[in-house]
Amino acid sequence: MISRIGVFFCLMVMSLMASAAEGLISLQSPHSAVATMDKLAVIVKEKGFKVFARIDHADGASKVGASLRPTELLIFGNPKGGTAFMQCAQTVGIDLPLKALVWEDAEGQVWLSYNDPQYLADRHDVADCKVVKNIAGALDGIANTVVSP
Repeated sequence: MISRIGVFFCLMVMSLMASAAEGLISLQSPHSAVATMDKLAVIVKEKGFKVFARIDHADGASKVGASLRPTELLIFGNPKGGTAFMQCAQTVGIDLPLKALVWEDAEGQVWLSYNDPQYLADRHDVADCKVVKNIAGALDGIANTVVSP
């Protein structure tokens, strides 16, 4: 009975996180924020994506005398998938390259968040764009590998 309550509670929390920002997929990470981001950067490169930037928002905050829990953004992409997505709608270019955010919440839980490619396709009125499924699958695989123990 207690395990069922625990599972129910976890599902509720995950549901709340999913609805916290429309179109954002967030996965809990068992690793520290730095370890999660380091693992993400390595896996993205191994999968053939180019890393354009790694931005440490907490470091930026400290430079203006403010504090921010660990928050890092990785900007990455692959012209093959990105070009095909933009051929469906050039306005998708405003959302590309892809981005993933590693952040720590107030309770110390680390999260990996990224935009749902289907949400982006819907946003740009190209829900039937064939490449979206491939991009979603690649991101899902990368994200699940990153947050695996």
